[in-house]
Amino acid sequence: MYCEVIVDVAHSDVDKIFDYACDDGIVAGMRVAVPFGNRVTTGFVMRLKPETDLPKEKVKRVLRAEDDFPAVNAECLALTEKIAARYRCPKALVLRLFLPSEMRTGKVGEVYRTFARISGDVSLISPRAKSQRALVEFLAENGETDTALLNRKFGGALKPLVEKGVVTIEKRRVFRDPYRGVAGEVSEHRLTEEQNCAVVSIEETDKTVTLLHGVTGSGKTEIYLTLIARQLALGKTAIFLVPEISLTPQMLSQLRARFGASAAILHSGLSAGERFDEWRRLREGTARIAIGARSAVFAPVENIGMIVIDEEHDGSYSSETSPRYNTFDIALLRAKYNGCKLVLGSATPSVETYRRAQQGEFSLVTLRNRINRRPMPDVTIVDMRREVRRGNPSPFSNALREKLTACLNSGNQAILFLNRRGYSQTVICRDCGYVAKCEHCDVALTYHSEEDCLKCHYCGTKYHMLSACPSCGGTHLSYVGTGTQKVVGELKKLYPSARILRMDNDTTSGKEGHLNILKQFSERKADILVGTQMVAKGHDFPLVTLVGILDADMSLHFPDYRSRERTFQLITQVAGRSGRAQERGEVVLQTYDPENFILRFACDYDYEGFYDYEVNLRAATAFPPFAKIVRVMVTGTDEREAIDCLKEVYTNLEAVYAKYSDDFLFFHKMHAPIKRIQNKFRYQVLMRITGGRPLKEIYAAAEAHYKNTLVYVEENPSNLS
Repeated sequence: MYCEVIVDVAHSDVDKIFDYACDDGIVAGMRVAVPFGNRVTTGFVMRLKPETDLPKEKVKRVLRAEDDFPAVNAECLALTEKIAARYRCPKALVLRLFLPSEMRTGKVGEVYRTFARISGDVSLISPRAKSQRALVEFLAENGETDTALLNRKFGGALKPLVEKGVVTIEKRRVFRDPYRGVAGEVSEHRLTEEQNCAVVSIEETDKTVTLLHGVTGSGKTEIYLTLIARQLALGKTAIFLVPEISLTPQMLSQLRARFGASAAILHSGLSAGERFDEWRRLREGTARIAIGARSAVFAPVENIGMIVIDEEHDGSYSSETSPRYNTFDIALLRAKYNGCKLVLGSATPSVETYRRAQQGEFSLVTLRNRINRRPMPDVTIVDMRREVRRGNPSPFSNALREKLTACLNSGNQAILFLNRRGYSQTVICRDCGYVAKCEHCDVALTYHSEEDCLKCHYCGTKYHMLSACPSCGGTHLSYVGTGTQKVVGELKKLYPSARILRMDNDTTSGKEGHLNILKQFSERKADILVGTQMVAKGHDFPLVTLVGILDADMSLHFPDYRSRERTFQLITQVAGRSGRAQERGEVVLQTYDPENFILRFACDYDYEGFYDYEVNLRAATAFPPFAKIVRVMVTGTDEREAIDCLKEVYTNLEAVYAKYSDDFLFFHKMHAPIKRIQNKFRYQVLMRITGGRPLKEIYAAAEAHYKNTLVYVEENPSNLS
């Protein structure tokens, strides 16, 4: 027997099938150790065949199987070549996506423990053997127990009990549970008429993809869970994707309340062992629902009946490392392979997605009302220019302070949103204008008062706080801009008795960082939650009646064609956290541009108005979805080499441009907006094209091989910085 193997080497030169002889125990999808050149490496068995076209004396033999089961299932094997072709990357890179990364390096595996239980006549224990009697009494009260605990607690009492046959021990595999004890309350699942119509529409449409467009608080989650429950009843599985790790524990809680241990969680915040065990439960079929962020789209479930992408508009669904995949593309491939439905949910769908639904490519289901017809929060727009003229230097307007005081006095909770962490945006010398910047990245450092340090938010490097300007020696240093840390400090001065939590990247380290903060807030152990975009999506806090948006137009003027869309989405999402229970919610939106169209659409919860405005603007200026932005990025530690590489790539691309000039709206090479990140110099060739004809040749032209330089292609990149 022979097998076709893809070796686990991510290089285009070896991105092809290699034939190996194998024994009968080898099956498709297994990881195997194979001789490759003058070394042994791991490979993936793509398929088996009875014969090979190569001379048999030249065919090497598989040395061994790395696992006792096929690590990659038949569906994922079938999709590997499609994904590799779509994203122009080696198949080995794609296959790695289907496995926990530590599994490839052999740094993680199954865990076995030994358990003890009473199995014989306890009268055989001597009256003088007090420790043995205590151990048996402990087992009688607590049931089967880990022998490691018994040995710590009762010394050497276990061994003689086993020898007498009073106690039996058994070695058994155990699974590491990343969120042990996380389970929501089981509640009645009665759908409203609008929700029930949505479920029926999704199930009965002949289209694979449905966009579920529902206002915040309209009950989209209950629709997802109902659809999943019906598929599980048919013996199928499901994938449930959320945009951020912060949302996974909350959603896992709801899934476990409904489906018990059938739900398994996959995301990068888990330990290696936890991630492996959750992956293994899904691979074995003991868990049938995979929930997680972007990477969970590669979950090893089979016979999928439903795929859900919640908050489909979120930019985190696009990978910024190779392969640079879009989660929707992978989900659609899996949905078509399994013949199942793919549901995209959002209160603020992306312009591209909504247009595809409007044009009939996707089914469109709309929820226009909150549960029980609760009203949307009232929005007050505050012109911060007037606040400044009135001598108010605080990050809080008078209107926000008044409403926050009333909210706290009534016993309710508030969320304050500012999409900038740290104490201040940067530190500047008032004498010479020096701005503290990272040595490794071309960005200003952010001051963090709790650690009294300057921190780079791109590479994470920390620096001692400056006592004097390193440029002129001056001591007149100013803190410019406001971050979440500073907001918390100001709040403590205004409301010394208020309990305040902060939620951003600095306070949520570890897999339970998000969970602990959200748990405290939901259990009413805090009055105010201050946070970045982590607090904007998906959370349901019944006592929150006030949301303050401190710098509403911060993202509005970024040099990115999506800046208007992202501002609208962020404001709408965070405003939707208010008034989700019986009391009506309020939102205070602080801005320096109160007449801006986008802010007005967001305050009126007018998605259709925003969409019409934005899609017409993009049509007039030929931006996506009416054109495609393609960026070829060149990054390297050696600037001279990076420039040489850029010149070679640009010359190659000029030939493509000359051939398809009618398809190009823009073509130019330049520095990336951030010129250096993590000591890597960054250059780009930016293109805007009206069709897909040049794409294949653009990818080919971008192939360049330099020792210290990486070249890659991005299509409609989610981040243009």
